Amino acid sequence: MSENNIYHHDIMHYESEIWSCADLLISSGIKQSKFPDYMMPFFALIMLEGRMLNEIKDIEESEGLNRFENPKEFLEAFRDRGCGFNEYIVMQGKTLASVCDNDKTFEQDFQAYLNGFDSTLKELLGIERGTEDSKYLNLDGIKAELRKKGVLMQYVTKWAQIDLSPYNNSEITTLEEHIKRKWADISAETAGEQYTPEDIISLIAEIVAAKVDISKNDYVSLYDPTCGGANLLFGVADRLRNEGGYQYVATFGQDFNDALYALAKIESLFREDSKIEYGNTLTQGRFRDKEFDVVVANPPYGIPWKGYEKEVRDDQTGQFAFYPSISDGQLLFLQHNAHHLWQDRGIVVEVNNGSSLFSGDAGSGESNIRKYLFDKDWVEAIVQMPSDEFFNTGIVTYLWILNKAKSEERCDKVILINASDLWQPLKKNKGSKRKEMNKSHRADIVSALVEFKDCDIAKVYDKWHFYFNKQQIQLTELDKNGLYVSKSLGCPGEVFKIKDEDIIAVYSSGFWSWPLNDEDEWKNQQQMLDMRRVNGSTIVCTPEYFYWVDRPNGTIMRTSIETGKHEALGNGVITITYGRTRGGDKTCTVKIYDTTTKDTEIIPFNPDPVQNDEAILAFMQKYITKPYQLLENTIGVEVNFNKEFYVPENVESVENILAEIAEIDRDLADLQNNLGL
Repeated sequence: MSENNIYHHDIMHYESEIWSCADLLISSGIKQSKFPDYMMPFFALIMLEGRMLNEIKDIEESEGLNRFENPKEFLEAFRDRGCGFNEYIVMQGKTLASVCDNDKTFEQDFQAYLNGFDSTLKELLGIERGTEDSKYLNLDGIKAELRKKGVLMQYVTKWAQIDLSPYNNSEITTLEEHIKRKWADISAETAGEQYTPEDIISLIAEIVAAKVDISKNDYVSLYDPTCGGANLLFGVADRLRNEGGYQYVATFGQDFNDALYALAKIESLFREDSKIEYGNTLTQGRFRDKEFDVVVANPPYGIPWKGYEKEVRDDQTGQFAFYPSISDGQLLFLQHNAHHLWQDRGIVVEVNNGSSLFSGDAGSGESNIRKYLFDKDWVEAIVQMPSDEFFNTGIVTYLWILNKAKSEERCDKVILINASDLWQPLKKNKGSKRKEMNKSHRADIVSALVEFKDCDIAKVYDKWHFYFNKQQIQLTELDKNGLYVSKSLGCPGEVFKIKDEDIIAVYSSGFWSWPLNDEDEWKNQQQMLDMRRVNGSTIVCTPEYFYWVDRPNGTIMRTSIETGKHEALGNGVITITYGRTRGGDKTCTVKIYDTTTKDTEIIPFNPDPVQNDEAILAFMQKYITKPYQLLENTIGVEVNFNKEFYVPENVESVENILAEIAEIDRDLADLQNNLGL
């Protein structure tokens, strides 16, 4: 089709006319947040009509076929274009404006217009759908609502006045992006899914162009697993073609939102090498056997995936190495995207919020996913974006840049780019979006990524910098004198056991529970009376000692039966277990052991296992003063921009502060003298 149509107005002059169509919605009591539901299907109609009229003109000019003189040949040529079909428009030469010419036949004419679409477009537009079919753009439902409110013909007439046929596909796409952006402004619940700002799309496209190692004459396969209305997918593709010089960009996308999928699918009909699929990407991936050169994505973040947890965990494709918290599925998409690159090449540029960098402790799903990506050495860069860049949130976002073909000098290296201050204020806020990146800001980011060295906005790290040991330890508690019971009893770190044949009596749980043989009770009566004088809730008597717990501080005491001398053994615990032998004799076992607590130490990581173990031991010797035992060590990964780019505040020296205080004291003294105090 010719791209050189001549027209009198820039296509953007239609933007205000399109939004004036919403005036009838306001007067009909329709909430502003619902405007996109009512506008999307009719915007799709005028886009389809304008593009079909363009295709008609192009066939007439380039192939010399007239639809009225050569209907059969013309029809065949039009269907070969693969852009959808409407009998009413293509072969009868009528338009939406024709429908509105006669108010008496409007209903019949409008239905004939809708019936003229082929089955694929009917399904996308939501025409003549069955009760079990997806709504997609739900045109039948919206039409019924407008008819009920008595404004259907007026509403259709407003849209019919917008003629997009003088404009080429690229210009119509530009208008579509602006309209979808305004829908994002007013529809907070879907804004994050619906539209990625133009400056962010440009940045992602410029990053892709700088990183793709493909000839400008070869195909670049581009995939977006959460494409929404495909503004990011098609926006990057168009910039790669028009500004990057790549001649062939094939686009692939999938989305689970009915209306946005339909808009993207309709747009794809008028693009070469474009395929858009419907469904939940994580559980119904339509491209599961395909690999791509580039994956771009702005997936939903902070959205639970509980509703399809079983399907994700049962996935057999191998795309998920680990599973994040059920409350947020964005790291599922990051794994999915890495999985869909070629085995040895390709890049991912994905927008995430901050939780994907640091949420989850070592050993958690989030940390294990980060570790998996770092272990594979796919993480090349992470870019911190300015806040207030998106339409429905002011949070700070980050670009994860994965590369499966990192150059040798970048192996095991990661660059952090702090672009949080690279922005200019918008002249007029767009929802929550108050900032934007201009061309110079974007160039600084791309330059830092390409040069890959420390600069004002970037720092290069060994990837191991982001790893850490989470070392579990068991600490032996000491009493005020630094004693612990197992050492005092001569078995450091071990349990001290007293066998029943060495036990004379036991006082436990408020009564004398041993000996259990009444014949021996008279032998121990004196000792029991003596033991009652000991301040302990548990008392174990052997021929030589009483062992008991000094309750106020938990110290195990040992008292000599012969001398009555008390001896502190240190912090510990006494446990008593009663049982029976196989012969039926009653038994008693007493265990005395240390009081312990478990603790966790975060220790820097060394990729060499021997050196890592040595570093852990050195850390323990330097910082741990109590006896300890090493337990499980878990390796975690997290990225903290605030820590890496922290700039300490300039604090005045002590001398200057003291000088200021002295000066204030003098001023106060002078004031008192002047007041005669």
